[in-house]
Amino acid sequence: QVQLVESGGGSVQSGGSLRLSCAASGYTYSTSCVGWFRQAPGKEREGVAGIYTGFGSPSYADSVKGRFTISRDNAKNTVYLQMNSLKPEDTAMYYCATKKGYCSLGTRLTASAYDYWGQGTQVTVSS
Repeated sequence: QVQLVESGGGSVQSGGSLRLSCAASGYTYSTSCVGWFRQAPGKEREGVAGIYTGFGSPSYADSVKGRFTISRDNAKNTVYLQMNSLKPEDTAMYYCATKKGYCSLGTRLTASAYDYWGQGTQVTVSS
């Protein structure tokens, strides 16, 4: 059974940093598409970062480009989202998601492309 568990959320002031983690069990991130999404109250789920672990560069939403970095630790079977220079508009529930196989640049930030989801971790940024 595939399980993704996010952690690392919390409350920070504007300009601060957080690192989110997504640990997988019953699954390995090799040759997989992995994405981070967020959803604020009353808003649609938004893709913020995505990567195909087989090769290639990550994809980022314009709103987080230059501030967020997606990475992974093979030994820990964990994917991270480093978030710097946080803004109040980054406040949301953050989710990780994954699917086996390749995902194109155009689909990495699309929620419907993913098969497995974590339960989410809350990020709150105060001004």
